[in-house]
Amino acid sequence: MGKSEIIACHECDFLQRAPEGPGVARCARCGAVLFRSSPASFDRTLAYTLTAVSLFILANAFPIIRLEISANVISTTLLGAVRTLLDQNMPEIAVLVFFTTFLVPAVQLAAMLYLLLPLQFGRMLPGVPKVLSLLGHIKPWGMVEVFMLGLLVSVVKLHSLARVVPGIALWSFCGLVVAMPAMAAAFDPRDLWRRIMAPGSGSAMTALPLTAADAGWLVCHTCGLVSRAGPADAEARCPRCGDRLHLRKHNSIARTWALMIAAAILYIPANLLPVMNTSSLFGSERDTIMSGVVYLWVSGDAPLALLVFFASITVPVLKLLALVVLLVSVQRRSTWQPQQRAKLYRLVEFVGRWSMLDIYVVTLMAALVQLQSLATITAGPGAVAFGAVVVLTMFAALSFDPRLIWDPVKAKNA
Repeated sequence: MGKSEIIACHECDFLQRAPEGPGVARCARCGAVLFRSSPASFDRTLAYTLTAVSLFILANAFPIIRLEISANVISTTLLGAVRTLLDQNMPEIAVLVFFTTFLVPAVQLAAMLYLLLPLQFGRMLPGVPKVLSLLGHIKPWGMVEVFMLGLLVSVVKLHSLARVVPGIALWSFCGLVVAMPAMAAAFDPRDLWRRIMAPGSGSAMTALPLTAADAGWLVCHTCGLVSRAGPADAEARCPRCGDRLHLRKHNSIARTWALMIAAAILYIPANLLPVMNTSSLFGSERDTIMSGVVYLWVSGDAPLALLVFFASITVPVLKLLALVVLLVSVQRRSTWQPQQRAKLYRLVEFVGRWSMLDIYVVTLMAALVQLQSLATITAGPGAVAFGAVVVLTMFAALSFDPRLIWDPVKAKNA
């Protein structure tokens, strides 16, 4: 075994020794991914990062698509679409789109450059722990790939209205969808943490208890360091990155219930109110999420219709039901199928962001179809309600502590 680093699973709190060598390390108890490690990770990550930065600049400097209707030519950039939403008095949707498609990816790329470029010259800039902590906290909110899918749906819808010409930014977004996940997959933050500080005192243990909680230890969700808990009345901070530590997320169940109930209430107006208003020479039309699905189906785009139906209607409902199952089972301290419930939690975390698809479609349609007396599309109140549902369900999933699934499980059942 040697003196390999002791790590605790973020999802079930199981203590184990970190395996050596490249590859994907999974928890021995619940199967969650602990970390990914690959040879020459810094060189590859820097190459992917520089590629992603170049593509991100192109994606925001040039028009995404150009719409040609007779003598009218309309084009828009991502920031131009955000500005259109502000002009239409939809600041909530504008902020949400700006945050998830521009600000978060920009911060992610800037942070990666800050971390990796100095290392190429054998240096490390100050504040690295804070930068790594920031990367961990904003990771779920970057949605470039969902935006790209929204672009595809928008192009299909606009194709029936006018001639659609792809812009430089569209191809740049295609490349960004590949480069950013590749960058994240190649990056191994444990290498950086090792340079900052050696592993904690847990590395000297010979016999491991079942969980970090059994040992009276706390695991940092930012850097993964396992450290001993201090006095009960003191605020626990990670000795390596300075992030706040907790044995279990404070008021996890109550906060998750509150967020989930709020999302369930808003789901009703999100589907009843129009997400998009269309005005033209032939009158006005108010489209709900479901009518948009019907339009795609009737237009012969059945795969896209099913995709939008799944992402915007099915996923929010299934996510709410899954959270109810998790919360009820945890409150009853059930030991029923913990591995399956852990997988259900991971699925909830993964699919939640894809519900933003309809918000991006509305944004692009509203930005491009501005033909004054011929046709105009504006975002509707349903888009605000639906955006709130997506955000609330994501916060609900982040508030839930999956370690609560495993707390009632006895050692003999682990």
